[in-house]
Amino acid sequence: MDARGAEIADRTPASRKLGRADAEALLADAETLYVAKGRKQTELSASDQGAADLMLGPTGNLRAPVVRVGTTLIVGYHEEALNQALG
Repeated sequence: MDARGAEIADRTPASRKLGRADAEALLADAETLYVAKGRKQTELSASDQGAADLMLGPTGNLRAPVVRVGTTLIVGYHEEALNQALG
């Protein structure tokens, strides 16, 4: 992101566990959600039912990394979505 001149507005340490309420709060400000789990990549509306479930890992914590660019939310490493969002 540094190479593209992107500024990180908020950083959360990995020791701080974020759960369902945090995922839902992020979705409230988003329109589009990209989720990457392994090789599977999903694009959906942030208002879709079950969107928060896709953002959570098996322990119920928010998966990382989470990147928000405008109204786009990217969860997990999704190279194509990151490249598109960051230009």
